Amino acid sequence: MAFEFTDGNFQETAIDKKGVAVVDFWAEWCGPCRMIGPIIEELSTDYEGKATIGKVNVDNNPEVSFKYGVRSIPTILILKDGEVVDKHVGVTTKQALMEKIDAALN
Repeated sequence: MAFEFTDGNFQETAIDKKGVAVVDFWAEWCGPCRMIGPIIEELSTDYEGKATIGKVNVDNNPEVSFKYGVRSIPTILILKDGEVVDKHVGVTTKQALMEKIDAALN
C-alpha cells in the first residue's frame, strides 16, 4: 500500500531520508487523481525497499502542498536525498513514471 505523506511526517520521510521518494499530490474529488491512484499503489509494491512511494491529500495537508507550489493535481514529485529531481503534472502512464523513478534510482 502507498505510504501516506502528511504535513507532520513529510520532513522526516521525504526530505531528511536518503534515497528516492515519489510523492503523488491528490484529492478525493479529483477525477484524474482517481485514475492515477491505482498506478501509485502498484508502483509502491513494485519499488518496495527501493523507493518510498506515497500520496499527499492536498485538502488535509496544505503546508506541504503550498511549500512545493502544487496548484494542479495530480502532481507527482520525485525527490532524491530530499531534492526534487523530477516533476509531472496531470495523468501519466505507469511506464512513464517507472522511467522517471529508475532514472532517479541510478
